[in-house]
Amino acid sequence: MRENRWWTLAAVCTATFMLLLDITIVNVALPELRTDLEASFSDLQWVVDAYALALAAFLLLAGSLGDRIGRRRVFTAGLVVFVVASILCGISRSPTALNVSRALQGVGGSAMFATALALIAQAFPVGRERATAIGAWGATIGAAVAVGPLVGGLCTEHLGWESIFFLNVPIGAFAVFITLRFVAESKDQRTRSIDWLGAATFSAALFLLVFALVRGNEEGWGSGLIVFCLLESLAFLLAFVAIELRVKDPTFDLALFRNRSFNGVSIAAFGLSAAMFAMFLYLTLYIQNQLGYSPLEAGLRFLPTTLVSFAVAPVTARLAEGGPARVFFGIGLALVGLGLLLMRNVTPESDWTALLPGFIVAGAGVGCTNPIIASVAVGVVEPREAGMASGINSTFRQVGIATGIAGLGAVFQSRLASGVAGDAPDEGAYLASIPLSRVPPELRDAVHAGFVGALDDILLIAALVAFASAAATVALVRA
Repeated sequence: MRENRWWTLAAVCTATFMLLLDITIVNVALPELRTDLEASFSDLQWVVDAYALALAAFLLLAGSLGDRIGRRRVFTAGLVVFVVASILCGISRSPTALNVSRALQGVGGSAMFATALALIAQAFPVGRERATAIGAWGATIGAAVAVGPLVGGLCTEHLGWESIFFLNVPIGAFAVFITLRFVAESKDQRTRSIDWLGAATFSAALFLLVFALVRGNEEGWGSGLIVFCLLESLAFLLAFVAIELRVKDPTFDLALFRNRSFNGVSIAAFGLSAAMFAMFLYLTLYIQNQLGYSPLEAGLRFLPTTLVSFAVAPVTARLAEGGPARVFFGIGLALVGLGLLLMRNVTPESDWTALLPGFIVAGAGVGCTNPIIASVAVGVVEPREAGMASGINSTFRQVGIATGIAGLGAVFQSRLASGVAGDAPDEGAYLASIPLSRVPPELRDAVHAGFVGALDDILLIAALVAFASAAATVALVRA
C-alpha cells in the first residue's frame, strides 16, 4: 500500500543509521578499549577497519543476492546477522575476538547497505517523493557518521565500551519488526546465476591491500610479507576484472563504467569517505588522548559537524531537483577539502576550538554531497539493476573508509616514528594511542608535537583527495 512506503523509508533509515553509526561510534571508545583489552595501535586500526573492510568486501555479493533472491529477504538477514555480531562484540575479551566479531558485523551491514537504495527506489517512483526519501536517507548517513562520537562518548563514559554494541540490539529488533511488517519484497525477475568467484577474488584483493597498508610500517614496506600482499592484491584484482568480463551474470557489471556519470558518482563516494570519514579516527585520538577530553566531551565536540550536515542534506536534495548534480558534487567536495585545510591550524598550544571552523565547513560539504551521491547512483541504471548499483556505490564508500584509514594511518604512524621514537614505529604508535597524561613526562612535549605534526600531514593529504574528487566529479557527471 502507498502508506507503507514511508515505513519502508523508516526501516531503511533505521538500519542505515545503525550500521553506519558503528563506523564512528567506536572511535571515542578506542582509548578505553586499548586499556581494557591491552590492544596495540594496529589493533585499534583494525577495530574500525575490520568492520569497514568486511562491509566493502561483501557489498557487491549482497547487492547481487538481493536482485536475485529478494531485497527484503537479504536486508532482513543482514539485520539479524548484525544484531548477533553486535552481541559478540560486546562480550569480547581480546582484540582478536573483537575484530573477528566486528568483521561479522560488517558482513551483516553489507546486506543492509547494499539493498537500502534499491528498497527506496522500489517504494518511491521517480519524482519529488523519491527526492525527499533519498534526501532523508542521505541525511541519515551524514548524521550517523557524525553523531557516532557523541553516542559513543555517552555510552563509554556512563555504561562502558561494551554498551556501544549492545545498543544495536533494541534498534535492530525494531528494524526487523517494521521490515517484516511493512516492507514489500522486490527482485529482478530474470533468472540469473550468482557470481561467487568474482565476489571471492574482489574480497581477497581488498583484504590484502588494506592488510598491507595497516601493517606496512611495522613489517617494513620492503619486507617479503608486505610486498607479497601488495602483489597478490593486484593479482586478485586483475583476476576479478577478467572474471567479470567473461561471466554471464557478473557481480560487478563493468559495462556501467562506460557511463561517465556513474564513474563520477563512484569517485565522489570514494573521495568523501577517504577524505572525511576516515579522518574521524585520528581526530578523535587527538581530542581525547592529546587534549585530555573524556569520551562524552570528545563526542560533543563533533556535534557542530553533525548539526550542519543534517541541516544541509535535505535542502541540497530539494535544490538538486532543478539543478545539475555535478555543481553540488563540486561544491560539497570542495567544502570538505576546505574544511580539512582549516583544521590544519592546530599547533601544540591549540585547544579543540582550532578545529571548529573546519568542522563547520566540512559538515556543510558532507551534507551537500551525501544525498546527491545516493540519487545519482540509482538514477543512472535500469530499475532491475538497482541492487547492483546500490551495492557498487556503497562499496566505493566503504573502500574509501577502509583504505583511507589504512593509508592515512601508514603516513601518520611513519611521521610519529620519525618525530617521536626515531626508528621505532611501534613505540611511536604506542605513545600516540595512549592518553598524554600516561606518557613519561620527559617525552610528553615530543609526543604532543609529533602527534600534531602527523595530524597536520594527513589532513593535507585528505584535503587533496577531496579536491581531486571534486574536480573529477565535475568533469564526469552529466544530467
